[in-house]
Amino acid sequence: MRYGFGWRTVARRIAVGVACWLAFLPAAHAARLKELATIAGVRENQLVGYGLVIGLDGSGDQTTQTPFTVQSTLNMLRNLGVTLPPGTRLQLKNVAAVMVTAELPPFAKPGQRIDVTVSSIGNAKSLRGGTLVMTPLKGADGQIYAIAQGNVLVGGAGAQAGGAAQTINHLAAGRIPGGATVEREVPVALATNGPLRLELKTTDFTTAARVVTAINQKFGAGTAAAQDGRTILVNAPHDASARVAFLGQLQELPVTPATEPAKVIVNARTGSVVMNQEVRLKPVAVAHGNLKVTIQEDLKVSQPTAPLAGGETVVARQQSVKIEQPPGVLHHIKGGANLAEVIQALNALGATPMDLISILQAMKAAGALEAELEVI
Repeated sequence: MRYGFGWRTVARRIAVGVACWLAFLPAAHAARLKELATIAGVRENQLVGYGLVIGLDGSGDQTTQTPFTVQSTLNMLRNLGVTLPPGTRLQLKNVAAVMVTAELPPFAKPGQRIDVTVSSIGNAKSLRGGTLVMTPLKGADGQIYAIAQGNVLVGGAGAQAGGAAQTINHLAAGRIPGGATVEREVPVALATNGPLRLELKTTDFTTAARVVTAINQKFGAGTAAAQDGRTILVNAPHDASARVAFLGQLQELPVTPATEPAKVIVNARTGSVVMNQEVRLKPVAVAHGNLKVTIQEDLKVSQPTAPLAGGETVVARQQSVKIEQPPGVLHHIKGGANLAEVIQALNALGATPMDLISILQAMKAAGALEAELEVI
């Protein structure tokens, strides 16, 4: 009797084994093309304007320290036909000078409403309950593109009594949803003839190549071609309606982006440390100790023992300085192949976030940290 396996059985078992192995690998994340790239010429534009918020409950600018608030109020009244006698000094408590900012979206048409942000530039305590007076919003070219006006919504609250004050969130800035009306259209450089330009949000040659492959597989060979690691030329229909439909399909196209480079972000001001899943550690030994300095000051009083002895009371200061340094223990850190192992290895040190910043910098200098270290 013969025992054995046919080649089909062996191939089937190998396929099952490979499938089980792949099941434990992290799945590649496919993102839509609109999340990876933008269309050249289709962009937002920043708008800014100077205005006044009125109707505040005594929480406006102090006019002695912000004379521009008084000047702006006088100019506003003069434009409305109100003339004050020369030398009149206004004591305004319900007015605050503000800067108004907004983003003009692409293809915005006259009459469309956009949100605005109102921020105090004086010493107003709060903008809560105020109303923004008609404020022109200008672009970088100095032209007026929108007019803002409306009630300011402030998400904070504050109260004070008897010299004590309590504030929740921020009171010197607020928003006006739909508070500006678009008055001028911004021409969008979306060519009706010739290829379109896709610009990747992150420069990466691998991602650019994958985008070109995905577009050509979807719309046919020769539709897309990469110029560099960021710019991709796409041949689109000349008809405006067909081009819009083409762009809609293009932006929904799934593309698997390239793996991000290993990076560790360190915020030296807050002590925050953030790392991505590509960070790797090589085996390394770390010794980190803290130096503790304690300074104490004692007062000793010396005075005559007998009454009417004619002596004087003397105060003597005695200071003591004590320096403590715990022994540095050399910790062995095993190499980490994934993010969980890296975190486990760093937590084994028992270091605070501020100490961890110094340790990571030393690891990078020693070549044990396989990642780009960026300090912000």
